[in-house]
Amino acid sequence: MQPWRSPRGFTLIELLIVVGIIGIIAAIGIPGLVRARMAGHEAAAIGSLRTINSAQSAYSSSCARSGYAQDLADLSKPPAGSVAGFVSPDLYGTPSTKSGYVLNLRAAPAAVSVTGGAQTCNASANDAVSDYFAEAHPLAVGVTGQRAFATDTIGTLFFNISGAPIAPGMAGAAPLE
Repeated sequence: MQPWRSPRGFTLIELLIVVGIIGIIAAIGIPGLVRARMAGHEAAAIGSLRTINSAQSAYSSSCARSGYAQDLADLSKPPAGSVAGFVSPDLYGTPSTKSGYVLNLRAAPAAVSVTGGAQTCNASANDAVSDYFAEAHPLAVGVTGQRAFATDTIGTLFFNISGAPIAPGMAGAAPLE
């Protein structure tokens, strides 16, 4: 038997050193993982708002005589002769929860009715309106996301760093660059 090799296995000190090293590596890696996960959720929320902007544009030009949907359910309803709505089914209904964010779509405060819901190509439940407002805020600030996002008829995306829902008019929010 070689003198440096013990038949007894690992000592308690050696095991504690290995556990300590694993603990240090975990302490370094876990916060980065949480930040990356939140960044992924935020990117998904931004993508969902961009999808809503695109869907509203298509809905307005082809379905609602220059009006916009007031609800995600109206955007997800397929037009006559089609099986696909203007947004994917995962955005059905207002509010909608996706990737740790709550998404809301509604008529802007100064919006007026443009087209009756029954006259739209998909017989929407609500009238098509002149302006819309959409926002996304984290389910749990600091856990599922840190920032809240919003957009409107103009299509510019806004954010705030508090994570609180953004109100129409974008008060306290800055444009996303």
